[in-house]
Amino acid sequence: MAKTYLVYNGPMVTTVGPVSVTTSAGLKTLLQLKPAANFPIKVIEWGISFDGSAAATPGKVELIDTGTVFGTVTAFAAADVFPFDDPNAPANTAGTSGVPLNLGTSASGYTCTSEGTVTATRYGDVQLLPPTAPYVKQFPLGREFGVVPGNCLRVRTTFAVAINALCYVLFEI
Repeated sequence: MAKTYLVYNGPMVTTVGPVSVTTSAGLKTLLQLKPAANFPIKVIEWGISFDGSAAATPGKVELIDTGTVFGTVTAFAAADVFPFDDPNAPANTAGTSGVPLNLGTSASGYTCTSEGTVTATRYGDVQLLPPTAPYVKQFPLGREFGVVPGNCLRVRTTFAVAINALCYVLFEI
């Protein structure tokens, strides 16, 4: 049976709740994943929510594979990628050769500070969402969004005005 893992756009929560990330005005990657060699991932669910309190112009929200182009992110620690369905599943290992995700500032992490020059993409999902809306997408069994090792899976947003967001990806290996 496949093992599932969950990641958020922030560090593993311990004594405080999750911290929202500002989307910025314009394009911003909130979450980036790099599957390790021999560990293709299948996204089975992803979601995003915003803390807007008034109706406003929707923004673009994407689950996207940007090929081998990665942004510069805050790197995940090994504990930030955690087993979901089986608490006894192997934990993610640390570092840029970590398994099932490579961890590092140009690998898996959150809060992108430099997007890189993306030249090709493949969409898993794209939506126009208001800053007051939550969104969750579950892929049907057998129709999950797959990402090959070495490619970059991102959750990106494009808003005219910055808004705070929380997002996650639930994937299996």
